[in-house]
Amino acid sequence: MSKTILITGGAASGKSRWAVSYLAACDYVLYLRTADAVDADTMNRIEYSNKQNYVEWDIRTGITENPAEQITDHKFVIFDNLAAYTSLVISQMCPDVSKIDEPTKKAIEKKVISDVTEMYDKIMVIDGNMITITLETGFSVTPEDRTQAVFREILGNVNQRIANMSNEVYLSASGIQFQIK
Repeated sequence: MSKTILITGGAASGKSRWAVSYLAACDYVLYLRTADAVDADTMNRIEYSNKQNYVEWDIRTGITENPAEQITDHKFVIFDNLAAYTSLVISQMCPDVSKIDEPTKKAIEKKVISDVTEMYDKIMVIDGNMITITLETGFSVTPEDRTQAVFREILGNVNQRIANMSNEVYLSASGIQFQIK
C-alpha cells in the first residue's frame, strides 16, 4: 500500500537522518535533493546503509523544477527538501520579492503544491512510498526582513497543504521524531 510522509522540523533537527534511516533497507531509493550536494553526514549514512543492506540508491541533486519528472520506476522516494524547492520557485516566479503581491504569492503556493501533488500521484500509481522533508516555520517570530517574512508565509501555507495531503506527518526536534498525524 502506497504511503506519503511529511517530516518537518527546525534546521539540523534530524529530518534527513530520519528519512535515510527509515528507508535504509530499501533498494533503488530515489533521493531527490534540491541543493547541489548531499551533506557529508547524510551521504555517509546512505553509503553505510547501502553496504550493510546490499542495496543501491539513486541520488539526484540540483533539482530546480518539475521534480515529478525524476520519478520513474522508483518505489521509494525522498524529496529533500520542500523549503529549498519553495525558495527556488519564489526566485523563479518573483526575482524581486520586495515587490511581491498576493496573487503572485498564491501562484507560487499553487505551483509548489501542484508539483508535490504530481509526485504524490506518481507514487500512488506505482504503489510506492515517498518522504518529503521540509522546515517547520510555525515556531518562529515573523521576521522583520520582508524577503524572509514572505518566504515564511508561503512555506507555512505550503507545509499545511502538504501535511493535510500526506498519510503520516512527523515532527523532528533535537534528533527525536514524533508522529503527529
